[in-house]
Amino acid sequence: MTPQARRLALLASALLPAACSGSGSGSATAPPATVAVTATAASAPAARCLVGAEAYLRARLRGSLDLDLSWNSAEIECEGGARPDGRGLRVMIAGPRNAAGRRMRFVFGIADTPEGRSVTARPTNVTIIFEGEQRMYATRGDRNCTVDELRQERVGALGGTGVLSWRVVARGFCVAPATAVDGPARVLVTRFDFASRVDFSEDGGHAATTGPS
Repeated sequence: MTPQARRLALLASALLPAACSGSGSGSATAPPATVAVTATAASAPAARCLVGAEAYLRARLRGSLDLDLSWNSAEIECEGGARPDGRGLRVMIAGPRNAAGRRMRFVFGIADTPEGRSVTARPTNVTIIFEGEQRMYATRGDRNCTVDELRQERVGALGGTGVLSWRVVARGFCVAPATAVDGPARVLVTRFDFASRVDFSEDGGHAATTGPS
């Protein structure tokens, strides 16, 4: 594993539960050409990503994975805030759990995006995590993906809670694939659209988030 791949793996460790014992899949392997990711009756109900507003993620993935995702408010969990350097946004969206209790999580690190501002053409880092499978794909930088357009809408209580929440609506695309942290598999996110949430402290700080930026 290269030093860069090792660093990404460490950053994602908080989001990747250990693989189920007896699965025999301790290392990252290339997934099958087509993977179905759907909610099932066994899925646990997710906490609402946004209360009183629509949340969603739509994405088209091609390569080692062949997926057309369409997640809605009732299926997803989300969180977000400032990137660690304070100069952009980090948005994390987790989809519905499958029959084994596992799910996909997307992490978008959007450069140069102040709190509450609408922006265009922002370089973006994209990470895709398969929780419980020790599989992760990352663009390893924000040069390969772009958020075409992003706007932020104030949601939640107008004051007194200590946190300012915003509904973030964005669309974008990637021109180069995300690669597996430990392996040759590659996934190109040809387009993505999402509505999610970011939180900031009223004192000018940002809510804590974990994982890749």
